[in-house]
Amino acid sequence: MSDVESLNHQQSKTEIIELSSEEREREIALRDHFARFWGTASGEPRAIYDSFISASPLADNVDLAEVNEADVQGWWVRPNSAEPGRAILFLHGGGYVVGSAHAYRGFVSQIVSRTQIPALVIDYPLATEATLPAAPDTALKAWQWLIAQGFEQIAIVGDSAGGGLTLVTLAQLIKKPQGPTPVAGVVFSPWTDLSFTGASMRDPTVIDPLISYDYLQDCAHKYLGEADASDPLASPLFGDLQGLPPLLIQVGTDEHLLDDSKQYARRATRAGVSVAFEIWEGMHHVFQLDVAHLESSRIALDRAAHFLRNTFDHR
Repeated sequence: MSDVESLNHQQSKTEIIELSSEEREREIALRDHFARFWGTASGEPRAIYDSFISASPLADNVDLAEVNEADVQGWWVRPNSAEPGRAILFLHGGGYVVGSAHAYRGFVSQIVSRTQIPALVIDYPLATEATLPAAPDTALKAWQWLIAQGFEQIAIVGDSAGGGLTLVTLAQLIKKPQGPTPVAGVVFSPWTDLSFTGASMRDPTVIDPLISYDYLQDCAHKYLGEADASDPLASPLFGDLQGLPPLLIQVGTDEHLLDDSKQYARRATRAGVSVAFEIWEGMHHVFQLDVAHLESSRIALDRAAHFLRNTFDHR
């Protein structure tokens, strides 16, 4: 099912996950659904996005609890039983302009049910109401809050812009430690370069059914404010990657952010980071959300959960 290409680091590898003909048909049908949804959706953009994300179903045997404190707002998504001291901090996507912890509860529950590790999915200030560094600052406050709650082993997980924010936060915690070292990072289709140097951003052969280059440029402009796009707080691709914990990066071939993942995986590997990099053939942006429709989504989350469990258990 897969073709493994070893990178020049004994603990890193790139794996290309091939698409079966049956799964390709399911992906085509799902893209038709996407086109109908976005073609007919009306209303406020954030509400529309939340409706789209909320379609990821809530897993069985998880509990939800809202968090509304001075420095942290979001939701706990907890398994019925969990080992003490372990947690996941989840940072949601949405181009830094849309998205909410509430909408992501279903998706996060799919990770929690597979890992049996509780996850805190947080809200962070969105553009244009807030610009850089509001989101990284909020992520660090959430990390500090988890430490204060007694959690000693914490991994950070995120998708799209939240994936980029995950990598930013990990780099900050390595550069200026705040309690325990992060256990691991897992990112789905991370946005790592707001200066758009990746060729896949403008490659006409890349058919991205969900996000356009123009949309990403607009999001970046709103989020950056007065900051430079090459600032590592905005674009983790340009940061110091030495000392990062083990990383899992999953990306589809049919998305503009493909090269964001490729370039980041290459730089991290050269910095000595253990990187498991998976390229999923024929898959769209953050396809892991679509567990109700795609076997690839379910398998990708199974693999992410295995990675997380392994890093926690061998800490």
